Amino acid sequence: MSIAANLKYVQEKISAAAVKAGKSAADITLVVVSKEATVEQVMETYDCGIRNFGENRFQKAREKLSATPLDIKWHFIGHLQTNKVKDVLPRFSLIHSLDSYKLAREISRLATKKEEEIETLVQINIAGEKSKHGLSPGEVKDFLEAVRELPFLKVTGLMTMAPFVPDPEEIRPYFREMSVIFKTLKVSGVSLNYLSMGMSNDFVVALEEGANIVRIGSLIFK
Repeated sequence: MSIAANLKYVQEKISAAAVKAGKSAADITLVVVSKEATVEQVMETYDCGIRNFGENRFQKAREKLSATPLDIKWHFIGHLQTNKVKDVLPRFSLIHSLDSYKLAREISRLATKKEEEIETLVQINIAGEKSKHGLSPGEVKDFLEAVRELPFLKVTGLMTMAPFVPDPEEIRPYFREMSVIFKTLKVSGVSLNYLSMGMSNDFVVALEEGANIVRIGSLIFK
């Protein structure tokens, strides 16, 4: 199947899951994960109307960043080391993986120099997996309080990656817990817009449980 056909399939799945969650497809942001895609494939996807793309390593993304239209909104979706912040900030519109105060402080420091506000999502390790980065659910509220005063750093949501399992129904409780955390923080007065969770193997369940950003690559570039 072509990229256009694959994309249509994914968008139909997103629309159906959004309706089930009481939303519309317009409420959902599809971030096409292009880390394994060529520049040509990115442009083919762009020509289908996609403007949000995700990369997890700056070095691999460099060619795409310089060879694609400026109206693409690039999302940094991988673990971000503090020494790479200077490379990522100029071109990435949203960082999905804020996972430490040290990283928050470095983003704020460099963003302040440029006087450009940087949007970030706080990464939560919802299943407590040793192989994944992120805060524990119990750390999130205090972390948000700690970074709130950092200039030019704007936390606009939460992100998680659930364990990879053959049956996504097995991880529905993790997505449900994330949704509860998200809603509880909003009720307590924290200004959050985005709940980023769900990838190619589990995005339908994530959407049903409240995600409004999904990151999908392999279903589109297969």
